[in-house]
Amino acid sequence: MAAALRAAKGLRLVAGSPSLAFTRSAFVAKRRNYDQPNWLGVGLAFGTSAALWAFLIKQHNEDVMEYERIKQERQHKCTGCS
Repeated sequence: MAAALRAAKGLRLVAGSPSLAFTRSAFVAKRRNYDQPNWLGVGLAFGTSAALWAFLIKQHNEDVMEYERIKQERQHKCTGCS
């Protein structure tokens, strides 16, 4: 195993530069301030969640009404309709 690691390191397949491991990411450039939450983001998150739940409940109610309508049509045994 050690021979394979030496060969891979010689071919630069293994990261050999430890300085890259301690670089600062651009996405964590400033420290978060938890005293002042991002209220716009919070409002958008909760608003989106509420809208999705409302759509889900509306769609469910429509599906139940359609199911009841089809179920009622199947129980209809009138000879004059067909």
